[in-house]
Amino acid sequence: MKVSWFPFTRGLGTKSRIPTARFARPLLNQNRLSSSGLIYNSSHRPGSSKSRFSWTSPTTLILGFIPIFTFGLGTWQIQRLQWKLALIDELEEKSRREPLVLPKRINLSVLPEFAYRRVLLTGAWDPDPSHTILLGPRTRDNVLGYHVISPLIRGDGASSVLVNRGFVSRDSLERAKQAVSGVRPDIPKIAGLVADAAAQGKVQIEGMLTSPAKRNTFTPDNKPEKGEWYWTETEAMAQIASSQNGDVQPVLIDELFSGDGAEASRRSSHGIPIGRPPDIELRNMHATYAATWYSLSAATAFMFAVLVRRGRGGKDPKFMRRMT
Repeated sequence: MKVSWFPFTRGLGTKSRIPTARFARPLLNQNRLSSSGLIYNSSHRPGSSKSRFSWTSPTTLILGFIPIFTFGLGTWQIQRLQWKLALIDELEEKSRREPLVLPKRINLSVLPEFAYRRVLLTGAWDPDPSHTILLGPRTRDNVLGYHVISPLIRGDGASSVLVNRGFVSRDSLERAKQAVSGVRPDIPKIAGLVADAAAQGKVQIEGMLTSPAKRNTFTPDNKPEKGEWYWTETEAMAQIASSQNGDVQPVLIDELFSGDGAEASRRSSHGIPIGRPPDIELRNMHATYAATWYSLSAATAFMFAVLVRRGRGGKDPKFMRRMT
């Protein structure tokens, strides 16, 4: 067989002419053998990707572990949802009970059992402004302010307790400070925040026992010497609020506010603390979290199935073939 190299040797000298038949013959022979099936080409082997699939490869292990892990997280969120719903039912049942009258001396060891129970209190606000604690900053309806915590002196041999009277805006507190210092004597003094609290005499309030608050990881330390309180540290607050009128037990009670929006607006404009609503609202996002984890588990399980099918040389579903 004569092989023509005319297109590649045109214009070359005789000495630089490339030998053709001697180098081309092995390639032609190999092509003949390959076309006749005598030489096996592994690149054309059906299902050759199976040899590249490994159950121990990092991709296979990770993609196979994710569906199991996320399914477990979804199941855990379902369990948390059941726990939260039971807790909400329990707290709502407690809030519907008749208010308690606190004993003269409160047993602190059983106090957690009465969390979120409504109570009735009678006493007078501590007239010493240094015993009033401002907890915050906090926000209410996008207004910056603080929660006012004052000791309530129950008298008649009963211990005093701490009462979270509610939210007061920062502007109202600034006006109250000016009234106390005499800078603005025209501004009415806010009872419970300044020294004329004794003028009210005895008051009766309805409150709710609270559970001990847990400090957030990013919450700064309280600085009692500077009057800066960021979280409810009842033991330290009770020590600060104690006076000659009687020791204050580390019991914190939230004053309840059952008024409407108009009453809340009036209180806010006059600098009167706005208590917490009697309804108990707990954040419950466990159903959403469970749906998210289960969806992720299903998606990654499908991806893992496609990976295994391709590794074994199988065909993808029709819609997958259209996508690829």
